[in-house]
Amino acid sequence: MTAPDDGKIRCPWPLETQLYRDYHDFEWGKELHGDDALFERMCLEAFQSGLAWITILRKRPTFRTAFAGFSIEKVAEFGDADVARLLADPGIVRNRLKIEAAISNARVARDLDIGLDTLLWSFAPPPRPRPKTGADVPATTPESVALAKELKRRGFRFVGPTTAYALMQATGMVDDHLADCWVGSEHADTGRPVTF
Repeated sequence: MTAPDDGKIRCPWPLETQLYRDYHDFEWGKELHGDDALFERMCLEAFQSGLAWITILRKRPTFRTAFAGFSIEKVAEFGDADVARLLADPGIVRNRLKIEAAISNARVARDLDIGLDTLLWSFAPPPRPRPKTGADVPATTPESVALAKELKRRGFRFVGPTTAYALMQATGMVDDHLADCWVGSEHADTGRPVTF
């Protein structure tokens, strides 16, 4: 179902459905903090690899239930029975390697010498002008390459430079809304609750 036209200028990618549009308007690119919140985004970006993001958005409520609200402490305790349970759950992406990576990543995140929030945000680049067109949005940056390298060094899986950059975009470490997109810094004060 196509989202109705509300006359606002947006980045071109979220126009298909209201769910996609709401994600773009009220979540994507908005600064996000908290170890568990960032762990969720890291997991979802990894699960998205090779799929359309709308697929992940549609499955996100079930992902949250299946992965104990993406609590790092709880997911770190998942064992073989949980892997089997997750592989049998049609409400999530049933990919063994990605499921096992999420559990392994929770263990790494739990055991970090600094919080996941601190680690990820230490790679955020300084603010830069918004891109003018979609062609100006990179797939990777030096910062995302460095972040992916550090995550891999620490034992994280399924977070290469492209996934790391998508994570940076989604969590507001970079602002890749196009220059003419209506979503701006004033957007944070709209008061609309985010219920994704």
